[in-house]
Amino acid sequence: MELEVRHLRALCAIADTGSLHKAARRLGVSQPSLTTQLRRIENFLGGELFSRERSGCRPTPLGRSVLIRGRPLVAEMNALVAEARAAAARTGGPRLRVGSTASRALPGWLRRLRKRLPATDISLQMDVSANALLRMVAAGQLDVAFVHEVEGCPLRRPDGVAARVLVEREPQFVSMARDHPAAAAPVVDLADLAGDRWMVDPTVDGEWDGLNRVLAAAGINPQVLHGDYHTAASLIVVGEAVAPCQPTSGPRDDMAIRPLRGDPLAVRLLLFTRRQGCEELYTAVYEDLFAAYRDAALRSAAYRSWLERHGSPLLGASAA
Repeated sequence: MELEVRHLRALCAIADTGSLHKAARRLGVSQPSLTTQLRRIENFLGGELFSRERSGCRPTPLGRSVLIRGRPLVAEMNALVAEARAAAARTGGPRLRVGSTASRALPGWLRRLRKRLPATDISLQMDVSANALLRMVAAGQLDVAFVHEVEGCPLRRPDGVAARVLVEREPQFVSMARDHPAAAAPVVDLADLAGDRWMVDPTVDGEWDGLNRVLAAAGINPQVLHGDYHTAASLIVVGEAVAPCQPTSGPRDDMAIRPLRGDPLAVRLLLFTRRQGCEELYTAVYEDLFAAYRDAALRSAAYRSWLERHGSPLLGASAA
């Protein structure tokens, strides 16, 4: 075995996330595969690089030494790849590289972009980690990134990126089984969910910390399940869990989606770009995103009712 850049990328991902599970999600591999890879690297180097603790993975002294030398190599390789791709893009026609966390606005946004820019090759990079997408924008691997920032858990913004706010405060709703007792009311109190298991995806930046903060402030200490939201949906419909969700979530016959009283959970929606770029193009990209988000918001009956109750300017707004 030889130590390669991909191995260093894996070590950096484990150190950055503090978790084999989160690092595997970021790298797009399974956790067992990453664990095996880490064991092989440690065997090759002759010592443990991370100590496995209940709170996560922490670099050992040997691990810190390897990371100090390895990070610049990974950064240089990322820069080389970004520059090569940028050069290829310049010779191969216009490109727009879009990054996004999950959003119901995404299909409408892409549809508008393709209509506005018919001669442009538009690509999409999805990631549960907003911070990972921001690093890709900073490295020149993405042109724009649409992400959410959990309230109270600010994103780590790299140098060289600029943000434009799409929605300053989007409330997060809660999804539950259709026959859940709390579903009978149009607005749900957190206290009504104190006895439920809550499910959260810990790989989404800020998601667990934000929910934990809100539950603690309400004096609630429920059992929390960790997993992705696709798995969560199958548990929610049979009454095994409840989970926070985007207010734009579409209606389902087997699931109820309700706002929380007082809107304790919220995110800020942001569009990131590099500081140096075509301002006219990015303004158009923002306008299309705003229109797509507004359409998604108004299609959700629960969210539209919330917007009406709060007199939201989104009901009659246009992109500023």
